[in-house]
Amino acid sequence: MTMVTSPNSPLSFAHLRIARPTDRLEALLEFYSKTLTFSVLGRFQDHDGFDGIMLGHKRAGYHLEFTTRRGHVAGRAPSQEHLLVFYLPDASEWRETVEQIESTGLTPVPSFNPYWDRHGKTYEDPDGYRIVIYNGQWPSD
Repeated sequence: MTMVTSPNSPLSFAHLRIARPTDRLEALLEFYSKTLTFSVLGRFQDHDGFDGIMLGHKRAGYHLEFTTRRGHVAGRAPSQEHLLVFYLPDASEWRETVEQIESTGLTPVPSFNPYWDRHGKTYEDPDGYRIVIYNGQWPSD
């Protein structure tokens, strides 16, 4: 199989939306607002039966969308390996971020993959999905 790479691909400049369903829309809003200091970038109600919120930082190249549909059960994360990983190469910024997260009362959980525990801390959101705050640079060292 030949890999085709193009530095000029439209996808290399695309904004990324990570979307997933939830049964706990308001709990996720509170969680991500407090722990990662995300802002509400957008919100909708009863759009073809769905309610949702988009959370993130205005200048970031990504945001999260959480949706709920009446009468549908989304459930919890299917495994402990469903991760959002944030790479923070500066040690003081990493410590500041971890301190801010833990000041909300959240405590780290052991990572399913011990690699993340070597230079990072893992936290779990209300749906059981995990966030890693990693003190390193992508590509990882």
